[in-house]
Amino acid sequence: MDTGLLLDALEFASIRHRDQRRKDREASPYINHPIAVARLLWAHGVTDPVAIAAAVLHDTIEDTATTQDELAARFGDAIAGVVAEVTDDKSLFKEERKQLQIEHAPHLSTRARLVKLADKTCNLRDIIDSPPYAWSEERCREYIAWAARVVAGLRGVNPALEAAFDEQHARASAAP
Repeated sequence: MDTGLLLDALEFASIRHRDQRRKDREASPYINHPIAVARLLWAHGVTDPVAIAAAVLHDTIEDTATTQDELAARFGDAIAGVVAEVTDDKSLFKEERKQLQIEHAPHLSTRARLVKLADKTCNLRDIIDSPPYAWSEERCREYIAWAARVVAGLRGVNPALEAAFDEQHARASAAP
């Protein structure tokens, strides 16, 4: 693992997300989420530095003023490409973006599939442990079902990570 690359990605992401908070009850710092996604990959045997750095940076294009060109200049085309693959086009309506995630999932690169799978797993865990404060129970259940549809197209990339998603999905589905 290129420790310098990972530390650079962490510093960059923490600066870009510095004023953002998660929608959970605690309004936790947003940077906790990309760190959790990278940590989950590592915990399930993913040691590819491109995938790990892309996990740390995965929301920078979508949720900050960062561009793909900026990421490419700083981190290289491979990392910037993975981040771009997992980035939603915010100019589209939410329902269209969600449908495109389902449709595009099977066509993502292996690295992007890993990042997307870890992201969905962390999001399910967060919905169970600290649901977004403004979300109804119905909205949580809709997200859980939608995440499963996205992950259906990601399968075959990492059995251990898929099992982690399945565990969180079972927990989320069983929650009251």
